[in-house]
Amino acid sequence: MSCNSNQLDVEVYETSASGNKLTKLTEFKSSENVSEITLNPDKTFQKITGFGGSFTESTAYLLNRLSKTNRNSIIQAYFGEEGARYSLTRTHIASCDFSLNNYTYAPIEDDLTLENFSIDKDRDDLIPLIKDAMSISKNGFNIIASPWTAPPWMKDNKAYVGGKLLPEYYDAFALYFNKYLDAYKSEGIGIWGLTPVNEPHGNGNNWESMHFSPEEETDFVQNHLGPKLEAEGKGNIHILGYDQNRAGLKEWVDVMFKDEASSKYYAGTAIHWYESTYDYFPDDLQYAHNKAPNKYLIETEGCVDDEIPKWKDDAWYWKKEATDWGWVWAPEDQKYLHPKYAPVYRYARDIIGCLNNWVDGWIDWNMVLDKQGGPNWFKNWCVAPVIVDPDNDEVYFTPLYYTMTHFSKYIRPGAKVIDVSNNDEELMVTAAQNPDGTIAVVLLNQGMKIKHFSLTLGEKKTSISINPQAIQTITLNNL
Repeated sequence: MSCNSNQLDVEVYETSASGNKLTKLTEFKSSENVSEITLNPDKTFQKITGFGGSFTESTAYLLNRLSKTNRNSIIQAYFGEEGARYSLTRTHIASCDFSLNNYTYAPIEDDLTLENFSIDKDRDDLIPLIKDAMSISKNGFNIIASPWTAPPWMKDNKAYVGGKLLPEYYDAFALYFNKYLDAYKSEGIGIWGLTPVNEPHGNGNNWESMHFSPEEETDFVQNHLGPKLEAEGKGNIHILGYDQNRAGLKEWVDVMFKDEASSKYYAGTAIHWYESTYDYFPDDLQYAHNKAPNKYLIETEGCVDDEIPKWKDDAWYWKKEATDWGWVWAPEDQKYLHPKYAPVYRYARDIIGCLNNWVDGWIDWNMVLDKQGGPNWFKNWCVAPVIVDPDNDEVYFTPLYYTMTHFSKYIRPGAKVIDVSNNDEELMVTAAQNPDGTIAVVLLNQGMKIKHFSLTLGEKKTSISINPQAIQTITLNNL
């Protein structure tokens, strides 16, 4: 939207329940009732690491069942310049619930030197997908890799599900990570970061898992994994501790960042969102940041889970009646954290809340699932931003895809979150200034009424409106 000298030079993109899908808007209705949003780029917060989704075996397998045209169109939509431009991703080390079955890279019991280590299981689907995404991405992306469990023979229960890593195998498990990094590097895939295990509290002993206390994980990182990677010339690998829900953050960061020795090999903290369907736990995020202000704080997993996705039904993703996940499993004293929610709102609300509370990266879970919400060997069905029907070679880009793109496409790695004043409690707003100087502002209007607002930067101002039930990204250019 070109403006006169007193107006900001902005472009406005909107996704709405009424049908906009990253639609560029150029005309806005005027109103006497105008909210005020003011940007203050002189006050900055965290530097952005990136946004994106996860490479899982399920996603890779489904893409390989589609026609080459549809497979490529989805990869382009996530990683191409005209698409979401994903910049931060995650993958699993050996199997997880979104694998076709259980597997480990080190199946031979008591092979302490891991002579039989092999990533061959990943060669059919997972590795080709990652490499194809790399070839499409102009600016590249970072990958965080997480195991759901150590090889079962290293654990006290000798099983994929549950149990603890036995202390006598701490060095062998550290070697397992080193072998993984080397194997993927030999495929031309560099790994940016690791977490010691996905969800150390476990997952109710349902699928691959391994329990760590904060003290146990910190011992493993401080005395085994960190020194091993350093000795192998991999000191640049970012080890992120914890990797579970935010309500446990305080206990974990107190142990992880207790002193210089405990902190040395931790690059930061990884978090998930499953503690609540609406609360993003700002106090816990602030606490984690203040405990380790120079460390990363990255959301590594979130999705609409315990749910079969709705096929080609955009309206469902905007309705609070869509999901009431917590009522399936939450204890009585925690049900209040899990009210019914609209999937789009849960995503946008959480990402904006995270950005406004020191989180520097946000990674979605599966990029692609089928109409059942799988495949998933445990039948733990979930929703993904892109749903496919491989039998009929059909693809459905849900509103969640556009929601993610509102952030990933316009807020780039190296951007700095900036101060925003907003006098309308019914609008959620965040903003960041990119390395090229442009500013991206993201708004969420969860209400049923159009909202009019003025956007001010210094001496310049422009009037904009956001539709009911809508997400909007405003880019400010020529600053």
